[in-house]
Amino acid sequence: MESGKTRLPALSLGARLRAASGQGSNMGSKLAGSTKPPMRGSRALGIARPERMGAAMTLFEPLGKAPDPSALAGFVPRQLEDDLARLLLRPMFDDERETLFLAAFDAFERLVRLERVDGDSPGRCVIPPRAWRTLLNGGVATVVMAHNHPSGTPWPSDADIGATHDAALFLRTLGIDLVDHLIFVADGHFSFRTAEML
Repeated sequence: MESGKTRLPALSLGARLRAASGQGSNMGSKLAGSTKPPMRGSRALGIARPERMGAAMTLFEPLGKAPDPSALAGFVPRQLEDDLARLLLRPMFDDERETLFLAAFDAFERLVRLERVDGDSPGRCVIPPRAWRTLLNGGVATVVMAHNHPSGTPWPSDADIGATHDAALFLRTLGIDLVDHLIFVADGHFSFRTAEML
């Protein structure tokens, strides 16, 4: 840690996993032995979702969309990124094409699979079913989604939000937690977990 500079605490993958599972809080004891609480955008919260998830999920880069004020809290500057974002995910992106990574971890927080999906155009990325099949061949406890916005706009589009919630619901049916979805730009990244959108 650098002296003389104030650093905000960044959640490590372990802290994210504990936060997602409710460990280390009163929430964990309340949920012990019960089903998981409904996630935002679920029928349990009164928000209708499509009956079936499509064969592929699509992420579109936003075009000049102003961020919601609550989403501003989800931006993490590059100098405050945790090791997962800074060392594993950030080096894999280029600035010309939107790319998505699905990083899968086992119960011991070890990376067991990393699936890459290249965008088919500068602002569009489709997650094909084969990416999920490859990722879910067993031993996976948690998943982190990450993609980049070559335009430099870190805020999620409506398609990003929809695909994230669809992925979280899909993974939950398999007993796997979607820990976070990160959107990378040159000067930092947007975190759905930090913005409390997941």
